[in-house]
Amino acid sequence: MEYVKDDGGRKEAGYKGQTGDCGTRAIAIATGLPYQEVYDLVIEISKRDRITKNKKDRSHPRTGIWIESMHRIMKHLGWQWTPTMFIGSGCKVHVKADELPEGTLILNLSRHYAVVKDGVLYDTYDSSRNETRCVYGYWSQK
Repeated sequence: MEYVKDDGGRKEAGYKGQTGDCGTRAIAIATGLPYQEVYDLVIEISKRDRITKNKKDRSHPRTGIWIESMHRIMKHLGWQWTPTMFIGSGCKVHVKADELPEGTLILNLSRHYAVVKDGVLYDTYDSSRNETRCVYGYWSQK
């Protein structure tokens, strides 16, 4: 799969260094929204996160977005979720151009979010693991 290095406008927004902002970057890349606008949206929507025994912090645009928050954010933006892996089914879809539909997708991977646009991976590194990484599901525009 072809790979394009893209920080989603993070550097342009004035942020420096490395951090765990893959969800924020993915939303900015896929939607074309400015990084700062996505950053602020994540903070606003994550205010509804429930703190539990196993989830001690809310989602944050800089340190990670919980899957529940990502679902709320993407629904707010009008995107739809398509699961590709189910309990007991094993991995059926990988980060591989011929296994994903055309269009712009935000992929839910193990502890990571990435964008694929028409078979091209956009991320800060090649997160496909040589096209072997499993896709749990993806968001696409309705």
